[in-house]
Amino acid sequence: MSEVKAPWIAHLGDIPAHLDYFQGTMFEAVERISQQYPDYIAYDFMGKSTSYREFVEQIELCARSLKSIGVRTGDKITICLPNCPQAVIMFYAVNLVGAICNMVHPLSSEREIEFFLKESNSVAAITLDQFYHKFEAIRQNVEVSNIIIASIKDALSAPIKAGYMLTEGRKIKKIPADAPVLRWKDFLRMGKKYHWKYKANKVGTDPAVILYSGGTTGTTKGILLTNLNFNALGAQITATNPMFRPGDRMLAVMPVFHGFGLGVSIHSMLCNGGRCILVPRFTAESYAKLLVKHRCNFIAGVPTLYEALLRLPSMEGKDLSFLKGVFSGGDSLSVELKKRFDKFLYDHNATIQVREGYGTTECVTASCLTPPTVYKEGSIGLPFPDTYYKIVKPGIQEEQPYGEEGEICISGPTVMVEYINHPDETAQTLQKHDDGRTWLHTGDLGMMDDEGFVYFKQRIKRMIITSGYNVYPSQLENILDAHALVQMSCVIGVPDPYKMQKVKAFIMLKPGEAPSEENKQVLMDYCRKNIAKYALPYDIEFRESLPKTLVGKVAYRELEAEELAKMKTQE
Repeated sequence: MSEVKAPWIAHLGDIPAHLDYFQGTMFEAVERISQQYPDYIAYDFMGKSTSYREFVEQIELCARSLKSIGVRTGDKITICLPNCPQAVIMFYAVNLVGAICNMVHPLSSEREIEFFLKESNSVAAITLDQFYHKFEAIRQNVEVSNIIIASIKDALSAPIKAGYMLTEGRKIKKIPADAPVLRWKDFLRMGKKYHWKYKANKVGTDPAVILYSGGTTGTTKGILLTNLNFNALGAQITATNPMFRPGDRMLAVMPVFHGFGLGVSIHSMLCNGGRCILVPRFTAESYAKLLVKHRCNFIAGVPTLYEALLRLPSMEGKDLSFLKGVFSGGDSLSVELKKRFDKFLYDHNATIQVREGYGTTECVTASCLTPPTVYKEGSIGLPFPDTYYKIVKPGIQEEQPYGEEGEICISGPTVMVEYINHPDETAQTLQKHDDGRTWLHTGDLGMMDDEGFVYFKQRIKRMIITSGYNVYPSQLENILDAHALVQMSCVIGVPDPYKMQKVKAFIMLKPGEAPSEENKQVLMDYCRKNIAKYALPYDIEFRESLPKTLVGKVAYRELEAEELAKMKTQE
C-alpha cells in the first residue's frame, strides 16, 4: 500500500486538506496580529490584562535588553519559568533577536538544570527568584554569562501585588544583594538605553526552539524546532477548529516548557489573535475558578486534569455553555473517562464533547485530532492538514494494510530538525522512505482504518511481553477504568524469571470506596471476565493517588522503578 493517506477527508466539510503557512518568524506572526487587532487582549495574568499593542512593545524592549547584554544570533537562551508574562515576553524577544529558546521546567532538579544548560550551550538564562538557589548551586559548572531573575510580583497590579507579598511572596528566600544576577526590572532598564539594531533577519526554516523529550529510546534529548514548525501548528489548529474567532479565550494551564502548552495554548492563540489566560501553578480548584470566571472558550489538558475536574464540588451547577473546544492529549484518554467527562459537559450546558488528539514533541505537539462532528470510539482522530500518517511494521519501512497494527510514522510541516547532539538517533528517527518523504518514526504503536482515522495503541517500549504474548497496558487500563469502583489505574510489567514479565495493576479507587480484600476480589473477578488469561494481573495494589510526571501524565516508570527496588531488597 504505497499511497499516502489524505488528511481531513472530504465528507467532513470545509476543513481544507492543504494550507498556506506564514514563512516568517514566530515574533513576526504575532506582530502581524498586533497590527490587525492592536487593542485585543493578548494575555491575562492574575487579574491584569495586556493588549497586543502593549505585548509587542514589551517584546521589543526585552529584545533590546538581550542585545545590551551581548546576546547574538544563534545563541541559546534558557527560559526556566512557569506560565507567566516574563516567559512569553522572553520567548518572543529571544526569537526577535534571532537566538534560540531552550525551554526548561522550573521544578527540574539542580542536576537536570545543569544538563539542560550544558546540552544546549546556553549563554544566558532566566528563572524566578524562588528558583535562584538551583542556578547558584550549579553556576560554577556551566558557561552561562548572565542569569536574569524575574519575580511574579513584577507582573502584578498594585493591589494584587500587596496581597501576594503578604502570602506567597513572604515564603521566597531572599537573594543576596551581591548575587551575580540581573533583576528583571534592571534588565529592562538596560534595554531602554540600547538604540542599535536588534531585529535579526530570520525566516521560517531557521531553528527557534529546543524542547526536551525522551525521544524513541527514553533518554532525555533536546528537540530542535523551527519557526515554521510553530507557525504551521498555529495555522493547523485554527483550520481544524473553524469555530475559533480572534478574541476567543484559551485557559493556558499546560506549561510553557512543554510542546502542548507552548504550541497549542500559547503560540497558536497569539499568532491568531486569541487571548491567553496564563496559569502559573495548577490546582484543580484554581483551574475551575479561572475557567468559569473568564468564560474560556477553549481548554487543553491531559486526562488527569479532566479526571480532577469531575471530582470538584465547586463545579456543581456551573454553566459551561461558553466552551467551544475541549482537547485532551499527552496521554491516552480512556473510553470510560471520555464518557464521564462528556456527560459532565452536557450536564453543565456545554454543547460540545472532548476531542482527543495525539502528538509528539518531535512535531511540537499535536498532529492528529478528532474532528468536531465525527467521533469513532478509541480513535485519536485524523491527521492535521498537510500532515500524513503511515503505519509500518516496527523496525522497517514496510507499510501495513488498513486495520493492522504497526509503528506510527508522521510526515508534515511540524516535524523537527533533529535531536541536538544525537545524530545517530536523529537518523534512526527521521527516515527517508521510497515515496521521497522524510518520515518521523514515533516509537508508538497504532493502526489506521480505511477512512484515515488513526488509533493509538501504546508506546512500543512500554509493551509488556508475558509468556511470549504482547500485552498493551493502556488496553487493560481502559478495561479497569470502566469499573464502577475505579477512579484511575496504571498497569506495568514486573520482571519474572519464568514469564519474562508479569502484569501488575495499581488502582486509585473512587471517592468513598476503601481498599479492602473484598474490593480486590471484585476487581480480580471482573478482570477474569474481561481480560485474556495470559494478560491477567497477578496482583492489584490500591493507592490513594498515582504518581504523575511534570506534565500530569501517570508516571508508570516511577511505579516500575518501585517494583524493581522492592524485588532487589527481597533477593
